[in-house]
Amino acid sequence: MDRCSLVRTLVNRYCAGEEDWVDSRTVYVGHREPPPGAEAYIPQRYPDNRIVSAKYTFWNFIPKNLFEQFRRIANFYFLIIFLVQLIIDTPTSPVTSGLPLFFVITVTAIKQGYEDWLRHKADNAMNQCPVHFVQHGRLVRKQSRKLRVGDIVMVKEDETFPCDLIFLSSSRADGTCHVTTASLDGESSHKTHYAVQDTKGFHSEEDIDSLHATIECEQPQPDLYKFVGRINVYNDQNDPVVRSLGSENLLLRGATLKNTEKIFGVAIYTGMETKMALNYQSKSQKRSAVEKSMNVFLVVYLCILISKALINTTLKYVWQSEPSRDEPWYNRKTEAERQRNLFLRAFTDFLAFMVLFNYIIPVSMYVTVELQKFLGSYFLTWDEDMFDEEMGEGPLVNTSDLNEELGQVEYVFTDKTGTLTENNMEFKECCVEGHVCVPHAVCNGQVLPDASAIDMIDASPGASGREREELFFRALCLCHTIQVKDDDEVDGPQKSPDSGKRSAYISSSPDEVALVEGIQRFGFTYLRLKDNYMELLNRDNDVERFELLEILSFDSVRRRMSVIVKSATGEIYLFCKGADSSIFPRVTEGKVDQIQSRVERNAVEGLRTLCVAYKTLIPEEYEGIRELLQDAKVALQDRDKKLAEAYEQIETDLVLLGATAVEDRLQEKAADTIEALQKAGIKVWVLTGDKMETAAATCYACKLFRRNTQLLEVTTKRLEEQSLHDVLFELSKTVLRSSASLTRDNFSGLSADMQDYGLIIDGAALSLIMKPREDGSSSNYRELFLDICRNCSAVLCCRMAPLQKAQIVKLIKLSKEHPITLAIGDGANDVSMILEAHVGIGVIGKEGRQAARNSDYAIPKFKHLKKMLLVHGHFYYIRISELVQYFFYKNVCFIFPQFLYQFFCGFSQQTLYDTAYLTLYNISFTSLPILLYSLMEQHVAMDTLKRDPALYRDIAKNALLRWRAFIYWTLLGLFNALVFFFGAYFMFENTTVTSNGQVFGNWTFGTLVFTVMVLTVTLKLALDTHYWTWVNHFVIWGSLLFYIVFSLLWGGVIWPFLSYQRMYYVFIQMLSSGPAWLAIVLLVTVSLLPDVLKKVLCRQLWPSATERVQTRNQCLSVEQPTVFMLSQTSSSLTF
Repeated sequence: MDRCSLVRTLVNRYCAGEEDWVDSRTVYVGHREPPPGAEAYIPQRYPDNRIVSAKYTFWNFIPKNLFEQFRRIANFYFLIIFLVQLIIDTPTSPVTSGLPLFFVITVTAIKQGYEDWLRHKADNAMNQCPVHFVQHGRLVRKQSRKLRVGDIVMVKEDETFPCDLIFLSSSRADGTCHVTTASLDGESSHKTHYAVQDTKGFHSEEDIDSLHATIECEQPQPDLYKFVGRINVYNDQNDPVVRSLGSENLLLRGATLKNTEKIFGVAIYTGMETKMALNYQSKSQKRSAVEKSMNVFLVVYLCILISKALINTTLKYVWQSEPSRDEPWYNRKTEAERQRNLFLRAFTDFLAFMVLFNYIIPVSMYVTVELQKFLGSYFLTWDEDMFDEEMGEGPLVNTSDLNEELGQVEYVFTDKTGTLTENNMEFKECCVEGHVCVPHAVCNGQVLPDASAIDMIDASPGASGREREELFFRALCLCHTIQVKDDDEVDGPQKSPDSGKRSAYISSSPDEVALVEGIQRFGFTYLRLKDNYMELLNRDNDVERFELLEILSFDSVRRRMSVIVKSATGEIYLFCKGADSSIFPRVTEGKVDQIQSRVERNAVEGLRTLCVAYKTLIPEEYEGIRELLQDAKVALQDRDKKLAEAYEQIETDLVLLGATAVEDRLQEKAADTIEALQKAGIKVWVLTGDKMETAAATCYACKLFRRNTQLLEVTTKRLEEQSLHDVLFELSKTVLRSSASLTRDNFSGLSADMQDYGLIIDGAALSLIMKPREDGSSSNYRELFLDICRNCSAVLCCRMAPLQKAQIVKLIKLSKEHPITLAIGDGANDVSMILEAHVGIGVIGKEGRQAARNSDYAIPKFKHLKKMLLVHGHFYYIRISELVQYFFYKNVCFIFPQFLYQFFCGFSQQTLYDTAYLTLYNISFTSLPILLYSLMEQHVAMDTLKRDPALYRDIAKNALLRWRAFIYWTLLGLFNALVFFFGAYFMFENTTVTSNGQVFGNWTFGTLVFTVMVLTVTLKLALDTHYWTWVNHFVIWGSLLFYIVFSLLWGGVIWPFLSYQRMYYVFIQMLSSGPAWLAIVLLVTVSLLPDVLKKVLCRQLWPSATERVQTRNQCLSVEQPTVFMLSQTSSSLTF
């Protein structure tokens, strides 16, 4: 390496602020320097192997936690108010703001501190676990945190890999090992990893210590399934042997070694640079519609607060402008105070009024909402109806911040395979050279298990056809990535290749297992992969051995995979298996028309089809392919792109052999769930990578499309005949003409008097719609496409790549209506749309748990989505919307009398309530009843919500937190405040009310207003409660009792030592007055009356669907006892 490149490398390594500046890293295996003249040795500086998942340290916990908490607007606002109370002379004690703020901050800090302490504890346990290093030819035991990049590590069976390792050698002769990655992605199946070809023979510590090699690889990336690198192994020769490294050579931290005695590996990523640690990073924060509404309402109330302070400040100086109305004689200002700047005095008074009225912003609401969401999420996980006995799992809640969003969903985007279907594949038939072969034939109602082929198109195949048929079965036996293991070696899910043998097929794809199992019935059995030779048993019970030369792996873009094998006779074959759209364009020979017609027929029946092709390679041709693949595999830059280009060149000029059909059964109650969602006003879209015919058949089966649904197509086939512009405008005219003539619901297309439309679009057509036009704009086509979609009851998107799924979700999410979207899927290809949607739900399926791990919620089966949305989502939204509105309502009731009181005290900033009442109103007196209500309220029975999905429409579009509802609650609070204040004022004006002739003082007046207010807001919540339990009774009546007991205690009646000067005996004196009791009963009744009348009138004149159901249920509950009594009476009169 020349001097310039050495300097550049050093600068990048030590000075770069971001690792992205360096494209790759070089790791020296065992810290051995490369041979002289090979390359310059640069000392490595990488992090040690300590894992730090904790957020705080002992020293920075207090400042860092306080900084994070005061970033919340409400907390920061109350901190400012508290500081103002400390700095200037304000009417209320700093305790009134400081104590609630201190309570909120302390509770949150304790919770976060405890969680972080648990993380520290877990980190220490992980960092101190013992690891076996290879040093100087022997094993040394050290703590995991001392491991460095380049160290050679030995891991034994059932141990967890301490860092990310390149797999060098194994105790297995074939250089493989089996691992489980359950702690990383939840997959319990065994995965096979392969040692480097040139190092797999090093089985002892002395051998591995003599290894002289360097590894070049990419910088740390969070993607668990991608790795690019190469290893240079230095032997006695001058030129090193270069081997490519991929994800199959990488053993990840957190994975566990299984069914392998021991392995040796070299550390390449340690500590916080391991892929597991990089995946600690949280996903982007999603905010619910309720939270956004809550923040808007806070801003409104902040404006009201500022307006109140400005009005009072202005009126104070207007009122004091007359000499006779200057400060009262007992509160005269000194001359120095009078000489103060007018603006400064006004500003000080403005701040004082802000402090006086600041309780209109409820600081405790945030804590109550967080508690409600956290505790409420347990009701979902405890739901026994959503527990799947077969899997032994129930729903999971990965985030409780979006509970209420489950009640606001307008669009559901669902995957097909594994979500709507079971992903439990069963081999149905295969078509070879135009001849249909089924595993079991039925003749006269009798199953013929020995029947291997039934000709359904033309005559039985001749000799050449028989050869092609056997070649087809060999292709299926060889073109896969299945591992065969003994039953006693396998912990996870398994399928036996032969009932008489103790062995199992394991694969990441259920399709592959179904195909290999299916062809056993035709006499071909895949046995094993041993020493790079694939063995199979043919019809004559002879073992055939094929050398595995290359694997061209499957990917979702190519939608096919290939293997290159060499037979015992020296013939080299390329076998290719994939989707028909990927195979047919590359075929130059074979009975394409006959096979294609069979594929289309199977697709219409809802079967999953794959096509199989092959070509024969001559040795020279294979050598060219091998070099092409080798160059692509060892590339560090754009390796995936170069491999894809190489695959495109190789997989051409194929001979079509046949096709297979596999059935993926529809999940239990999938059709019922989709029908219920549509009745609830939710539009359901299916996004799948399958072909159009297969997906459409599934959509009909699950009732997404109905027999009277008119299908509109925007597909590649149609775009070959018409331009995209013409197709979209034609479809737009069709649907808009229908919508113009019929009144159509914007949510669902299930009305009987209207034409039902369903749209089918494929990935290629979607790319054209999303592609920017030549004039630089793409919005026209997108808007036209959205208009068509809005008028369709269901949409099917087929041939979708994972990224296109996310694009579809984003397109709808950002449309002008801004609907709430939900995405549900079970595979890694669904993660992008799950992360993109407002709510992401993972199905705990057979394609691994990547979807469940990246989702907001996870459920065992698609059918559980019905109860999750229609019942739990409905309850969550009803409860939290009432909580938010009620908090603002009770604070308007609380603070508006204080505003009115200023007109009667010369705007002197005198408080109406005692300091204790100011402090405890939101913390103690009124907080627990609304918390219990928001956890347990059921305004309609669960069974009713499941039986009548249309009730979901009543809460759609954030109905309970719209401006109309918000204004009603605010006006109700203002009305109640007026009744509290003026009712008490006029009732006791110029009236003696005690036995000794004393009149009520200002503290007694304020206590009366406060008592009426606490009773009113608590009873208002009791009137709103539909679902009563002993807990509700205990909390509601208990909170009122607590208020009375506290007032007696605070007034010195129960505890004489608390003879607080201004409140001493105030409460008991108030209750000793008859007019006070009358005032309390009368004012509470008058305050609650308008709300009761409004509810009665609305139920009678303009009832919602929910209110009609409530009325019907109440009638039934009254009728049932009556019928029971009548039946008892009649039976007693019967002789």
